[in-house]
Amino acid sequence: MSLMQSSLRGLLAVVLTAAVGCALAQSVSKPNVVVLATGGTIAGAGASAANSATYQAAKVPVDKLIAGVPELADVAHVRGEQVFQIASESFTNEKLVTLAKRVSALAKDPAVDGIVITHGTDTVEETSFFLTLTVHTDKPIVMVASMRPGTAMSADGMLNLYNAVVLAGDKESRGKGVLIAMNDDILSGRDASKRINIKTNAFSSQWGALGLVVEGRSYWFRAPVKRHTVNSEFDIDSISTLPDVQIVYGSGNMGTALYEAAAKSGAKAIIHAGTGNGSVADYAVETLKKIRASGVQIIRSARVADGLVLRNSEQPDDKYDWVVANDLNPQKAKILAAVALTKTNDPKELQRIFWQY
Repeated sequence: MSLMQSSLRGLLAVVLTAAVGCALAQSVSKPNVVVLATGGTIAGAGASAANSATYQAAKVPVDKLIAGVPELADVAHVRGEQVFQIASESFTNEKLVTLAKRVSALAKDPAVDGIVITHGTDTVEETSFFLTLTVHTDKPIVMVASMRPGTAMSADGMLNLYNAVVLAGDKESRGKGVLIAMNDDILSGRDASKRINIKTNAFSSQWGALGLVVEGRSYWFRAPVKRHTVNSEFDIDSISTLPDVQIVYGSGNMGTALYEAAAKSGAKAIIHAGTGNGSVADYAVETLKKIRASGVQIIRSARVADGLVLRNSEQPDDKYDWVVANDLNPQKAKILAAVALTKTNDPKELQRIFWQY
């Protein structure tokens, strides 16, 4: 063997060793992300590519969801678990608790860097807020959904899932509470809600997005200031059941029978989804006062998408011992009330909780 051949072989060995070492380093440096699947449109299928609004939800298992986005392997080590396979309108309190306990367990695993939860859009805002309140971790928890099934020609789930995994593996996502990845936006699970159906830009918050995900990179512009996750006084590890809380939707000439039925059925709190500033019709005030006197909490929220309910405005909340929901919409107020009632039935404490969370 000539000296030149020997030198070339030596150089080739060095290059190959460096390449293998670089590949191993890249592999080791990738975050470990677990995808918990619960069903929803992101796992749905339509009869044809033209069906973007008519389809069956919760048909595709998690392994196929992950396999359908091979680019995930470029940004993280991803594995999946099928927790449920349901349309999200069928989520119950029991399922919320089951899911949150699994998320909590994974968050404690040092081998897990982030968690993604695939979910139906109909109630993802409730689940994301529940996890925000009850899971004690600074690791990224990212909710993801889609407005169109994967079989549609305009499907949004593939990119949403990719963005969610990017966020879950991003160290900058730590400590920001539960996030929602939809339509390139990074949204807070605390205040984002579904505000449009059919269209892919369905989710937003009156306070704006936290940032964007573009081509596999996150761009942050603000962070939540309300109490959440590691700073929450609530812990899913000590919660086994949730009290019943019901919403009654306010409207003209609505009567009082629905309030009475909710109280009679055993509800521990009633969320009044009032008009305007959580207004209560004059003919309903006495009924709500009687229900409150029986021990049921009355919480004034608003059916209006934006804004907030002011205490002692429209109604003398101090006098009637009622609570106001601040800026939380009725469905998020329902989640916070249920979680808060696992610790206290004092309306003053409940009001403090609604101010802080």
